[in-house]
Amino acid sequence: MFVLVNLKTYPCDPIEVAQAAADVADDSGVRVGVAPQAAHLEAVAETGVETWAQHVDPIDYGSNTGHTLAESVAEAGADGTLINHSEHRLKLADIDGSVQAAERAGLETVVCANNPEQIGAVTALGPDAVAVEPPELIGGDVSVATADPDIVTDAVEAAANVDEDVDVFCGAGISSGDDVDAAGDLGASGVLLASGVAKADDPRAVLEDLVEPLV
Repeated sequence: MFVLVNLKTYPCDPIEVAQAAADVADDSGVRVGVAPQAAHLEAVAETGVETWAQHVDPIDYGSNTGHTLAESVAEAGADGTLINHSEHRLKLADIDGSVQAAERAGLETVVCANNPEQIGAVTALGPDAVAVEPPELIGGDVSVATADPDIVTDAVEAAANVDEDVDVFCGAGISSGDDVDAAGDLGASGVLLASGVAKADDPRAVLEDLVEPLV
């Protein structure tokens, strides 16, 4: 089970969260990653935590002012990248281009989608993993694994029907070890979460609770 913490643009200390995640991963043996803002990638990577970008663009070297180049993300120390998060949606052709750009730079990929039908479509693009995140539950107090378990099991089935080698994660409302445990029971091999850690007074305590069922 992979626990990936997306810091979005929350006003948290990315180094504090990253160090907490690195310590919890070392102590528990659970895979934990952190996705900070692009400007913080290098500093976060220096903590030793598995570091992820929040986005890369479907571009190559050249005249692309304001875009995020996959190679630059990799050079900053990132191990992987999210693509098509519900707060940064892309057209299918651009998702494909971003996946190819990430692969070119040696980055692992997680492509987000809103529902099982979209999960099937993006799985066909060959990412390392896909993540189902119903937008209406993102940032809420109820996890997708509790509020709508069928969407997780249907997403797992949709991905498997296209490519059994693509992992399926789930996100939206994940905030506790019980949520992580429920996600695993539904067939997910990873979870995405954000506010539960990024807005916590004690990120390490929250992370320790999240991984407890996995130890």
